[in-house]
Amino acid sequence: MATITEVTPEAATLSNDEILRYSRHLIMPEVGMEGQLKLKAARVLCIGAGGLGSPLALYLGAAGVGTLGIVDFDVVDYTNLQRQIIHSTADVGRKKLDSAAEKLKAINPFLNIRKFETRLSSDNALELFREFDIIADGTDNFPTRYLVNDACVLTGKPNVYGSIFRFEGQASVFATEEGPCYRCLYPEPPPPGLVPSCAEGGVLGILPGLVGVIQATEAIKLILDKGDALIGRLLLVDALGMKFRELKLRKNPDCPVCSEHPTITKLIDYNEFCGIRGEEKPVETAVPELQVEELKRRLDAGDDLFVLDVREPHEYQICNINGYLIPLGDLPKRVNELDSSREIVAHCRSGARSAKAVDFLRQAGFKKVHNLSGGILAWADRVDPKMPKY
Repeated sequence: MATITEVTPEAATLSNDEILRYSRHLIMPEVGMEGQLKLKAARVLCIGAGGLGSPLALYLGAAGVGTLGIVDFDVVDYTNLQRQIIHSTADVGRKKLDSAAEKLKAINPFLNIRKFETRLSSDNALELFREFDIIADGTDNFPTRYLVNDACVLTGKPNVYGSIFRFEGQASVFATEEGPCYRCLYPEPPPPGLVPSCAEGGVLGILPGLVGVIQATEAIKLILDKGDALIGRLLLVDALGMKFRELKLRKNPDCPVCSEHPTITKLIDYNEFCGIRGEEKPVETAVPELQVEELKRRLDAGDDLFVLDVREPHEYQICNINGYLIPLGDLPKRVNELDSSREIVAHCRSGARSAKAVDFLRQAGFKKVHNLSGGILAWADRVDPKMPKY
């Protein structure tokens, strides 16, 4: 591995307090004073202060990485607390950046924390990445993963990658000179909607801890220039079976971004590349909608409406509005259970899956079908505040 960080004069010494704090590192021959000074001089940028970013930042900060950058524009939500351990109940509603920085400073006051309250984009990624030695990708969507990868290749920064879903995770180190990049593994993104997000599919709260700590370990190994990094290897984590598997990865000689003759030499529109219309045009706006207040009014008035719930059975058990349950994946084979002459209002948790259901039904010949805008979350917010949210 190539050495990531050169120790600058201002980071060339440790105070007595720092020596005491990092003593368990200093007595390790693989780290020692030289390694700890490398950690102090290192600059790591964490993309996201969520599930993966929490353990990643906490352990990098505790280990003595001198400059820790965090990119995040979100606020803490109750649904984050099951896995995003850097935040507490008292932080709900706060900016994740402020919450994370407070915890990190409490753990290690010697840290230089740089907060970037922005959405990572093609306009700012290269400028941000150039200020750091290592980029740690804790994102949860495909456009940003491809953006991080391409920006890492273009700036020559290692991409310490992790991803999680339900009980499974992945980790690797991409975009080094000698190894493959994310595009070598995944040349094309999956079709939009094929892979559900953690918000739709769920994630075991402990899993980001497992994968985030692996990412932190890889970042520290790169800084120390020790050990065998996950370069050219994809680590697969199966928490349900508690199994770890490894796939060997090779650099794609025809990779559009990291090959000798790349066709991508600047950052592109990654929403367009991944087939996503953009944040300003969510999928549900493409189909006829009904607001939750209007649905409540019409149900109370006794209108002949058929409410179709396209969530999963375990979601129905959490809360429901007495809709007829047909999970989205079962809809094609159970469409005969629906009466095309009746007016149908489809709903899910937030409106995304039900929008797909409405689109499918319209293509199948159903003419009087609407999507419940905002789903059952909007119903809980604006119609029945006593309903549990998830």
